[in-house]
Amino acid sequence: MHIHILGICGTFMGGLAALAREAGHQVTGCDAGVYPPMSEQLRALGIDLIEGFGTEQLALQPDIFVVGNVVSRARLADGTPKFPLMEAILDAGLPYTSGPQWLAEQVLQGRHVLAVAGTHGKTTTTSMMAWILESAGLQPGFLIGGVPLNFGVSARLGAAQRPQPGPGPLGAASLFVIEADEYDTAFFDKRSKFVHYRPRTAVLNNLEFDHADIFDDLAAIERQFHHLLRTVPPSGRVVTNGLEESLARVLHQGCWSEVSSFGAVVSDFSAAGDPQAFDVLHRGQPVARVEWALTGVHNQLNALAAIAAAQHVGVAPATAAAALGRFQNVKRRMELRGTVQGIAVYDDFAHHPTALRTTLDGLRRSLGPGARILAAFEPRSNTMKLGAMKSQLPWALEPADRAFCHTAGLDWDAAAALAPLGVGPGQRAQTAPDIPTLVAQITEAAQAGDHIVCMSNGGFGGVHAQLLEALSKK
Repeated sequence: MHIHILGICGTFMGGLAALAREAGHQVTGCDAGVYPPMSEQLRALGIDLIEGFGTEQLALQPDIFVVGNVVSRARLADGTPKFPLMEAILDAGLPYTSGPQWLAEQVLQGRHVLAVAGTHGKTTTTSMMAWILESAGLQPGFLIGGVPLNFGVSARLGAAQRPQPGPGPLGAASLFVIEADEYDTAFFDKRSKFVHYRPRTAVLNNLEFDHADIFDDLAAIERQFHHLLRTVPPSGRVVTNGLEESLARVLHQGCWSEVSSFGAVVSDFSAAGDPQAFDVLHRGQPVARVEWALTGVHNQLNALAAIAAAQHVGVAPATAAAALGRFQNVKRRMELRGTVQGIAVYDDFAHHPTALRTTLDGLRRSLGPGARILAAFEPRSNTMKLGAMKSQLPWALEPADRAFCHTAGLDWDAAAALAPLGVGPGQRAQTAPDIPTLVAQITEAAQAGDHIVCMSNGGFGGVHAQLLEALSKK
Protein backbone atom coordinates (compact mmCIF):
# COMPACT_ATOMS: atom_id res chain seq x y z
CA MET A 1 0.00 0.00 0.00
CA HIS A 2 0.96 3.66 -0.22
CA ILE A 3 1.15 5.32 3.20
CA HIS A 4 1.71 9.03 3.77
CA ILE A 5 3.13 9.89 7.20
CA LEU A 6 2.37 13.20 8.89
CA GLY A 7 5.26 14.13 11.22
CA ILE A 8 7.72 11.71 9.63
CA CYS A 9 10.94 13.17 11.09
CA GLY A 10 10.26 12.18 14.70
CA THR A 11 12.31 9.21 15.90
CA PHE A 12 9.26 6.92 16.23
CA MET A 13 7.55 7.90 12.98
CA GLY A 14 10.83 7.85 11.08
CA GLY A 15 11.50 4.32 12.36
CA LEU A 16 7.98 3.29 11.37
CA ALA A 17 8.61 4.69 7.88
CA ALA A 18 11.77 2.59 7.58
CA LEU A 19 9.86 -0.56 8.61
CA ALA A 20 7.07 0.16 6.12
CA ARG A 21 9.59 0.68 3.32
CA GLU A 22 11.40 -2.56 4.22
CA ALA A 23 8.03 -4.38 4.14
CA GLY A 24 7.53 -3.25 0.54
CA HIS A 25 5.08 -0.37 0.99
CA GLN A 26 5.35 2.91 -0.88
CA VAL A 27 6.13 5.55 1.74
CA THR A 28 5.95 9.33 1.56
CA GLY A 29 5.82 11.82 4.41
CA CYS A 30 5.82 15.41 5.56
CA ASP A 31 7.02 17.46 8.50
CA ALA A 32 7.70 21.05 9.47
CA GLY A 33 11.36 21.96 9.17
CA VAL A 34 12.41 18.58 7.73
CA TYR A 35 15.55 17.97 9.75
CA PRO A 36 18.43 15.50 10.19
CA PRO A 37 19.38 12.93 11.22
CA MET A 38 16.03 11.32 10.42
CA SER A 39 15.62 13.26 7.16
CA GLU A 40 18.97 11.92 5.94
CA GLN A 41 18.12 8.35 6.99
CA LEU A 42 14.76 8.51 5.20
CA ARG A 43 16.15 9.98 1.98
CA ALA A 44 18.78 7.23 1.95
CA LEU A 45 15.88 4.75 2.00
CA GLY A 46 14.28 6.45 -1.00
CA ILE A 47 11.43 8.01 0.99
CA ASP A 48 10.16 11.31 -0.40
CA LEU A 49 9.83 14.08 2.18
CA ILE A 50 7.58 17.12 1.81
CA GLU A 51 8.09 20.32 3.79
CA GLY A 52 5.04 21.45 5.75
CA PHE A 53 1.45 20.23 6.11
CA GLY A 54 -0.19 21.75 3.02
CA THR A 55 -3.50 20.52 1.58
CA GLU A 56 -1.89 19.90 -1.84
CA GLN A 57 -0.63 16.62 -0.39
CA LEU A 58 -4.14 15.16 -0.82
CA ALA A 59 -3.19 14.79 -4.50
CA LEU A 60 -0.80 11.98 -3.51
CA GLN A 61 -3.91 9.83 -2.92
CA PRO A 62 -2.29 7.37 -0.48
CA ASP A 63 -4.18 4.32 0.74
CA ILE A 64 -3.96 5.67 4.28
CA PHE A 65 -2.56 8.66 6.17
CA VAL A 66 -0.54 7.76 9.28
CA VAL A 67 -0.71 10.61 11.77
CA GLY A 68 2.07 11.41 14.25
CA ASN A 69 1.32 12.90 17.66
CA VAL A 70 2.94 16.18 16.63
CA VAL A 71 -0.26 16.85 14.64
CA SER A 72 -3.17 18.60 16.36
CA ARG A 73 -6.34 20.59 15.67
CA ALA A 74 -4.57 23.77 16.85
CA ARG A 75 -5.22 27.15 15.25
CA LEU A 76 -2.73 29.93 14.58
CA ALA A 77 -3.20 33.46 15.87
CA ASP A 78 -5.05 34.46 12.69
CA GLY A 79 -7.50 31.58 13.13
CA THR A 80 -6.15 29.38 10.33
CA PRO A 81 -5.35 25.70 11.07
CA LYS A 82 -1.80 24.88 12.11
CA PHE A 83 -2.12 21.56 10.23
CA PRO A 84 -4.32 22.27 7.18
CA LEU A 85 -3.61 18.84 5.69
CA MET A 86 -5.23 17.15 8.70
CA GLU A 87 -8.29 19.37 8.41
CA ALA A 88 -8.58 18.44 4.72
CA ILE A 89 -8.26 14.71 5.51
CA LEU A 90 -11.08 14.99 8.05
CA ASP A 91 -13.28 17.04 5.69
CA ALA A 92 -12.83 14.56 2.83
CA GLY A 93 -13.50 11.56 5.06
CA LEU A 94 -10.22 9.92 4.03
CA PRO A 95 -8.77 6.95 5.93
CA TYR A 96 -6.25 7.80 8.66
CA THR A 97 -4.72 6.06 11.66
CA SER A 98 -2.06 6.64 14.31
CA GLY A 99 1.51 5.41 14.09
CA PRO A 100 1.19 2.93 16.99
CA GLN A 101 -2.09 1.54 15.59
CA TRP A 102 -0.59 1.05 12.11
CA LEU A 103 2.46 -0.62 13.63
CA ALA A 104 0.32 -2.96 15.75
CA GLU A 105 -1.80 -4.07 12.80
CA GLN A 106 0.83 -4.25 10.05
CA VAL A 107 4.06 -5.27 11.85
CA LEU A 108 3.49 -6.59 15.38
CA GLN A 109 0.55 -8.91 14.72
CA GLY A 110 1.56 -12.54 15.34
CA ARG A 111 4.97 -11.68 16.77
CA HIS A 112 6.38 -12.08 20.27
CA VAL A 113 6.74 -8.44 21.27
CA LEU A 114 9.24 -7.41 23.95
CA ALA A 115 8.40 -3.87 25.07
CA VAL A 116 10.49 -1.59 27.28
CA ALA A 117 8.59 1.06 29.27
CA GLY A 118 9.85 3.52 31.87
CA THR A 119 10.68 7.16 32.51
CA HIS A 120 14.41 6.64 31.91
CA GLY A 121 16.61 4.22 30.01
CA LYS A 122 14.06 3.01 27.44
CA THR A 123 16.27 3.58 24.41
CA THR A 124 19.39 2.09 26.01
CA THR A 125 17.60 -0.96 27.46
CA THR A 126 15.74 -1.63 24.20
CA SER A 127 19.06 -1.46 22.35
CA MET A 128 20.65 -3.87 24.85
CA MET A 129 17.79 -6.33 24.40
CA ALA A 130 17.94 -6.20 20.61
CA TRP A 131 21.71 -6.79 20.70
CA ILE A 132 21.40 -9.69 23.17
CA LEU A 133 18.80 -11.41 20.95
CA GLU A 134 20.87 -10.71 17.82
CA SER A 135 23.98 -12.17 19.48
CA ALA A 136 21.96 -15.26 20.41
CA GLY A 137 21.11 -15.79 16.72
CA LEU A 138 17.41 -14.88 17.07
CA GLN A 139 17.42 -12.08 14.42
CA PRO A 140 14.89 -9.80 16.17
CA GLY A 141 13.08 -6.91 14.59
CA PHE A 142 13.17 -3.66 16.51
CA LEU A 143 12.00 -0.06 16.66
CA ILE A 144 14.11 2.15 18.91
CA GLY A 145 13.98 5.89 19.65
CA GLY A 146 17.67 6.25 18.90
CA VAL A 147 20.41 4.62 16.85
CA PRO A 148 22.16 1.64 18.56
CA LEU A 149 25.81 1.72 17.49
CA ASN A 150 25.85 -2.10 17.16
CA PHE A 151 23.24 -1.88 14.38
CA GLY A 152 23.61 1.60 12.86
CA VAL A 153 19.84 1.87 12.24
CA SER A 154 16.89 2.64 14.53
CA ALA A 155 14.47 0.07 13.08
CA ARG A 156 14.32 -3.17 11.10
CA LEU A 157 11.77 -5.95 10.52
CA GLY A 158 13.98 -8.90 11.53
CA ALA A 159 13.41 -12.57 10.68
CA ALA A 160 9.90 -13.65 9.63
CA GLN A 161 10.22 -16.73 11.87
CA ARG A 162 12.34 -17.33 14.95
CA PRO A 163 15.50 -19.19 13.84
CA GLN A 164 15.61 -21.11 17.12
CA PRO A 165 12.03 -21.72 18.32
CA GLY A 166 11.39 -21.35 22.03
CA PRO A 167 8.89 -23.12 24.30
CA GLY A 168 5.12 -22.70 24.10
CA PRO A 169 2.61 -22.36 21.25
CA LEU A 170 4.20 -19.10 20.02
CA GLY A 171 7.74 -20.42 20.28
CA ALA A 172 8.31 -20.02 16.55
CA ALA A 173 6.89 -16.49 16.42
CA SER A 174 9.44 -13.91 15.34
CA LEU A 175 10.71 -11.52 17.97
CA PHE A 176 10.22 -7.76 17.93
CA VAL A 177 11.77 -5.40 20.49
CA ILE A 178 10.15 -2.00 20.88
CA GLU A 179 10.70 1.12 22.94
CA ALA A 180 7.32 1.55 24.64
CA ASP A 181 6.55 5.21 25.26
CA GLU A 182 3.86 6.36 27.70
CA TYR A 183 3.27 9.60 25.77
CA ASP A 184 -0.13 9.84 24.11
CA THR A 185 -0.80 8.23 20.72
CA ALA A 186 -2.41 10.98 18.62
CA PHE A 187 -4.78 13.93 18.89
CA PHE A 188 -7.68 11.48 18.38
CA ASP A 189 -6.32 8.73 20.68
CA LYS A 190 -5.18 9.93 24.10
CA ARG A 191 -4.10 6.50 25.35
CA SER A 192 -0.39 5.91 25.85
CA LYS A 193 1.37 4.58 22.74
CA PHE A 194 2.39 1.38 24.51
CA VAL A 195 -1.16 0.00 24.96
CA HIS A 196 -1.17 -0.74 21.20
CA TYR A 197 1.84 -3.06 21.30
CA ARG A 198 0.39 -6.02 23.29
CA PRO A 199 3.74 -7.34 24.53
CA ARG A 200 4.33 -10.87 25.76
CA THR A 201 7.43 -9.60 27.60
CA ALA A 202 6.97 -6.19 29.23
CA VAL A 203 9.80 -4.36 30.99
CA LEU A 204 8.86 -1.71 33.56
CA ASN A 205 12.24 -0.06 34.00
CA ASN A 206 11.31 2.75 36.40
CA LEU A 207 8.52 5.28 36.84
CA GLU A 208 8.65 8.95 37.85
CA PHE A 209 6.54 11.98 37.08
CA ASP A 210 7.15 13.32 33.57
CA HIS A 211 5.19 14.73 30.63
CA ALA A 212 3.56 17.46 32.69
CA ASP A 213 1.90 18.71 29.50
CA ILE A 214 -0.41 15.66 29.35
CA PHE A 215 -0.38 14.05 32.81
CA ASP A 216 -1.69 15.78 35.94
CA ASP A 217 0.31 13.71 38.41
CA LEU A 218 2.24 10.49 38.95
CA ALA A 219 -0.96 8.54 39.66
CA ALA A 220 -2.21 9.33 36.13
CA ILE A 221 0.96 7.79 34.63
CA GLU A 222 0.73 4.77 36.95
CA ARG A 223 -2.79 4.17 35.61
CA GLN A 224 -1.46 4.06 32.04
CA PHE A 225 1.24 1.58 33.10
CA HIS A 226 -1.48 -0.55 34.66
CA HIS A 227 -3.38 -0.45 31.34
CA LEU A 228 -0.21 -1.85 29.72
CA LEU A 229 -0.19 -4.75 32.23
CA ARG A 230 -3.79 -5.55 31.28
CA THR A 231 -2.59 -6.40 27.75
CA VAL A 232 0.14 -8.90 28.79
CA PRO A 233 -1.08 -12.53 28.38
CA PRO A 234 -1.00 -15.07 31.23
CA SER A 235 1.97 -16.84 29.62
CA GLY A 236 3.78 -13.50 29.38
CA ARG A 237 6.36 -12.00 31.73
CA VAL A 238 6.42 -8.60 33.43
CA VAL A 239 9.99 -7.57 34.26
CA THR A 240 9.85 -4.88 36.93
CA ASN A 241 12.31 -2.74 38.88
CA GLY A 242 12.11 -3.91 42.49
CA LEU A 243 13.48 -0.59 43.77
CA GLU A 244 10.52 1.51 42.62
CA GLU A 245 7.52 2.10 44.88
CA SER A 246 5.58 3.53 41.96
CA LEU A 247 5.88 0.23 40.07
CA ALA A 248 4.82 -1.70 43.18
CA ARG A 249 1.63 0.39 43.12
CA VAL A 250 1.15 -0.38 39.42
CA LEU A 251 1.43 -4.13 40.08
CA HIS A 252 -0.91 -3.83 43.06
CA GLN A 253 -3.63 -2.53 40.72
CA GLY A 254 -3.59 -5.94 39.03
CA CYS A 255 -1.22 -8.25 37.19
CA TRP A 256 -2.18 -11.50 35.44
CA SER A 257 1.25 -12.65 34.23
CA GLU A 258 4.50 -14.01 35.65
CA VAL A 259 6.52 -11.26 37.39
CA SER A 260 10.32 -11.21 37.37
CA SER A 261 11.92 -8.45 39.45
CA PHE A 262 15.37 -6.88 39.26
CA GLY A 263 17.49 -4.36 41.14
CA ALA A 264 16.76 -4.92 44.84
CA VAL A 265 18.75 -7.43 46.93
CA VAL A 266 15.65 -9.64 47.24
CA SER A 267 14.78 -9.38 43.51
CA ASP A 268 14.95 -12.30 41.07
CA PHE A 269 17.87 -10.60 39.32
CA SER A 270 20.40 -8.47 41.21
CA ALA A 271 23.97 -7.27 40.76
CA ALA A 272 27.08 -7.57 42.90
CA GLY A 273 29.99 -5.29 42.13
CA ASP A 274 30.85 -2.04 40.37
CA PRO A 275 28.61 -0.99 37.42
CA GLN A 276 31.51 -1.49 34.98
CA ALA A 277 32.21 -5.08 36.11
CA PHE A 278 29.62 -7.01 38.10
CA ASP A 279 28.21 -10.44 38.79
CA VAL A 280 24.58 -11.13 37.86
CA LEU A 281 22.73 -13.04 40.58
CA HIS A 282 19.53 -15.00 39.98
CA ARG A 283 17.73 -15.46 43.30
CA GLY A 284 21.03 -14.99 45.09
CA GLN A 285 23.10 -17.37 42.96
CA PRO A 286 25.75 -16.08 40.48
CA VAL A 287 24.72 -16.94 36.89
CA ALA A 288 26.73 -14.48 34.75
CA ARG A 289 29.24 -11.65 34.77
CA VAL A 290 29.08 -8.36 32.86
CA GLU A 291 32.28 -6.51 31.99
CA TRP A 292 31.74 -3.58 29.64
CA ALA A 293 32.52 0.07 28.84
CA LEU A 294 29.29 1.58 30.21
CA THR A 295 29.15 3.47 33.49
CA GLY A 296 26.55 4.26 36.14
CA VAL A 297 24.18 2.33 38.38
CA HIS A 298 21.37 3.18 35.95
CA ASN A 299 23.07 1.17 33.20
CA GLN A 300 23.68 -1.70 35.62
CA LEU A 301 19.90 -1.77 36.25
CA ASN A 302 19.21 -1.50 32.51
CA ALA A 303 21.42 -4.55 31.99
CA LEU A 304 19.56 -6.60 34.63
CA ALA A 305 16.24 -5.71 32.98
CA ALA A 306 17.52 -6.76 29.55
CA ILE A 307 18.94 -10.04 30.90
CA ALA A 308 15.65 -10.90 32.66
CA ALA A 309 13.63 -10.13 29.52
CA ALA A 310 15.92 -12.13 27.24
CA GLN A 311 15.67 -15.13 29.57
CA HIS A 312 11.90 -15.18 28.88
CA VAL A 313 12.59 -16.01 25.21
CA GLY A 314 15.20 -18.66 26.01
CA VAL A 315 18.47 -16.71 26.17
CA ALA A 316 20.57 -17.81 29.16
CA PRO A 317 21.88 -15.00 31.42
CA ALA A 318 25.50 -15.99 30.68
CA THR A 319 24.85 -15.63 26.93
CA ALA A 320 23.15 -12.27 27.50
CA ALA A 321 25.99 -11.00 29.71
CA ALA A 322 28.60 -11.98 27.09
CA ALA A 323 26.65 -9.99 24.48
CA LEU A 324 26.56 -6.94 26.76
CA GLY A 325 30.35 -7.09 26.91
CA ARG A 326 30.24 -6.21 23.18
CA PHE A 327 27.46 -3.61 23.51
CA GLN A 328 28.49 -0.25 22.05
CA ASN A 329 25.68 1.89 23.52
CA VAL A 330 23.47 4.31 21.59
CA LYS A 331 24.25 7.51 19.72
CA ARG A 332 23.87 10.50 22.05
CA ARG A 333 24.32 8.42 25.21
CA MET A 334 27.54 9.84 26.69
CA GLU A 335 28.89 9.97 23.15
CA LEU A 336 32.36 11.49 22.98
CA ARG A 337 32.17 14.15 20.25
CA GLY A 338 35.82 15.16 20.41
CA THR A 339 38.81 16.16 22.52
CA VAL A 340 40.77 19.40 22.02
CA GLN A 341 43.42 21.03 24.22
CA GLY A 342 42.98 18.07 26.59
CA ILE A 343 39.27 18.90 27.07
CA ALA A 344 36.68 16.19 26.25
CA VAL A 345 33.21 17.14 24.92
CA TYR A 346 30.34 14.65 25.26
CA ASP A 347 26.76 14.60 23.93
CA ASP A 348 24.02 13.06 26.07
CA PHE A 349 20.23 12.86 25.67
CA ALA A 350 19.47 13.44 29.38
CA HIS A 351 16.73 16.02 30.04
CA HIS A 352 14.70 14.93 33.11
CA PRO A 353 16.39 15.95 36.43
CA THR A 354 16.87 12.31 37.47
CA ALA A 355 18.49 11.55 34.10
CA LEU A 356 20.80 14.57 34.47
CA ARG A 357 21.83 13.34 37.91
CA THR A 358 22.40 9.70 36.90
CA THR A 359 24.42 10.74 33.83
CA LEU A 360 26.67 12.99 35.92
CA ASP A 361 26.90 10.44 38.75
CA GLY A 362 28.00 7.78 36.27
CA LEU A 363 30.68 10.03 34.78
CA ARG A 364 31.88 11.08 38.25
CA ARG A 365 32.15 7.44 39.32
CA SER A 366 34.25 6.55 36.27
CA LEU A 367 36.51 9.64 36.44
CA GLY A 368 37.04 9.76 40.19
CA PRO A 369 36.85 12.77 42.53
CA GLY A 370 39.82 14.65 41.07
CA ALA A 371 38.51 15.33 37.53
CA ARG A 372 36.45 18.44 36.73
CA ILE A 373 33.02 18.02 35.11
CA LEU A 374 31.33 20.94 33.33
CA ALA A 375 27.62 20.36 32.63
CA ALA A 376 25.85 22.28 29.86
CA PHE A 377 22.11 21.69 29.56
CA GLU A 378 18.93 23.10 28.11
CA PRO A 379 15.47 22.54 29.68
CA ARG A 380 13.85 21.62 26.35
CA SER A 381 11.26 18.88 27.04
CA ASN A 382 7.66 19.99 27.50
CA THR A 383 7.88 19.12 31.20
CA MET A 384 11.03 21.17 31.74
CA LYS A 385 9.76 24.11 29.68
CA LEU A 386 6.74 24.27 31.98
CA GLY A 387 9.10 24.56 34.96
CA ALA A 388 7.43 21.61 36.67
CA MET A 389 10.77 20.26 37.96
CA LYS A 390 12.93 23.37 38.18
CA SER A 391 13.34 22.97 41.96
CA GLN A 392 15.17 19.65 41.33
CA LEU A 393 17.85 21.20 39.12
CA PRO A 394 20.40 22.05 41.87
CA TRP A 395 20.23 18.42 43.06
CA ALA A 396 20.43 17.12 39.49
CA LEU A 397 23.57 19.15 38.73
CA GLU A 398 25.30 18.62 42.08
CA PRO A 399 27.91 16.09 40.77
CA ALA A 400 29.21 18.71 38.28
CA ASP A 401 31.86 21.27 39.23
CA ARG A 402 30.27 23.91 36.97
CA ALA A 403 26.81 24.11 35.35
CA PHE A 404 25.74 26.20 32.36
CA CYS A 405 22.04 26.58 31.45
CA HIS A 406 20.70 27.66 28.05
CA THR A 407 17.56 29.66 28.90
CA ALA A 408 16.06 30.46 25.46
CA GLY A 409 12.32 29.74 25.32
CA LEU A 410 11.81 29.54 29.09
CA ASP A 411 9.14 31.59 30.84
CA TRP A 412 10.56 30.85 34.30
CA ASP A 413 13.70 32.21 35.96
CA ALA A 414 16.49 29.65 35.58
CA ALA A 415 18.92 31.78 37.61
CA ALA A 416 16.50 31.75 40.56
CA ALA A 417 16.06 27.97 40.25
CA LEU A 418 19.84 27.45 40.25
CA ALA A 419 20.48 29.96 43.08
CA PRO A 420 21.41 27.24 45.64
CA LEU A 421 24.49 26.51 43.48
CA GLY A 422 25.51 30.18 43.26
CA VAL A 423 24.85 31.92 39.95
CA GLY A 424 27.06 34.35 38.00
CA PRO A 425 30.52 34.70 36.42
CA GLY A 426 33.01 32.60 38.34
CA GLN A 427 30.18 31.01 40.34
CA ARG A 428 29.20 27.34 40.18
CA ALA A 429 26.28 28.01 37.80
CA GLN A 430 25.74 30.42 34.91
CA THR A 431 22.84 31.06 32.54
CA ALA A 432 22.96 32.09 28.89
CA PRO A 433 20.13 33.42 26.69
CA ASP A 434 21.69 32.07 23.46
CA ILE A 435 24.20 29.47 22.22
CA PRO A 436 27.09 31.88 21.43
CA THR A 437 26.96 33.25 25.00
CA LEU A 438 26.83 29.70 26.40
CA VAL A 439 29.84 28.64 24.29
CA ALA A 440 31.79 31.72 25.43
CA GLN A 441 31.02 31.03 29.11
CA ILE A 442 32.08 27.38 28.92
CA THR A 443 35.20 28.13 26.86
CA GLU A 444 36.34 30.72 29.39
CA ALA A 445 35.81 28.30 32.31
CA ALA A 446 37.31 25.19 30.68
CA GLN A 447 40.77 23.92 31.57
CA ALA A 448 42.92 21.07 30.24
CA GLY A 449 41.70 17.77 31.68
CA ASP A 450 38.05 18.92 31.95
CA HIS A 451 35.07 16.85 30.78
CA ILE A 452 32.19 18.88 29.26
CA VAL A 453 28.81 17.10 29.07
CA CYS A 454 26.14 18.70 26.84
CA MET A 455 22.69 17.42 27.83
CA SER A 456 19.50 17.96 25.80
CA ASN A 457 16.75 15.95 24.10
CA GLY A 458 17.14 18.19 21.03
CA GLY A 459 19.95 19.33 18.77
CA PHE A 460 21.11 21.93 21.36
CA GLY A 461 21.85 24.41 18.54
CA GLY A 462 24.93 22.47 17.44
CA VAL A 463 26.70 23.48 20.65
CA HIS A 464 29.07 20.49 20.56
CA ALA A 465 30.77 21.49 17.29
CA GLN A 466 30.87 25.15 18.32
CA LEU A 467 32.50 24.25 21.62
CA LEU A 468 35.16 22.09 19.95
CA GLU A 469 35.96 24.92 17.54
CA ALA A 470 36.09 27.58 20.27
CA LEU A 471 38.24 25.39 22.54
CA SER A 472 40.70 24.72 19.71
CA LYS A 473 41.40 28.47 19.56
CA LYS A 474 41.76 28.86 23.32
